[in-house]
Amino acid sequence: MNKDQVKGRAKEATGKVKEVTGRAVGNEKLEAKGKIEKGAGHVQAEYGDVKEDLKKDSH
Repeated sequence: MNKDQVKGRAKEATGKVKEVTGRAVGNEKLEAKGKIEKGAGHVQAEYGDVKEDLKKDSH
C-alpha cells in the first residue's frame, strides 16, 4: 500500500463523514463539500491503486 492509497482512502472517509453530517443537520454546503472531498479521495486512492499495480507488474 502506498501513500496515495492511504491518503485517498482517509480523504474519502472524511468526506463521507462531512456529507452525512451535512445531510443530518440540513447544511447543504457541508454536504456538498463532503461529496467533493469524497470524490477527490476516491480519485487519489484509484491513482495509488494503479501505481501499486504497475509496481507489481514490473517485478
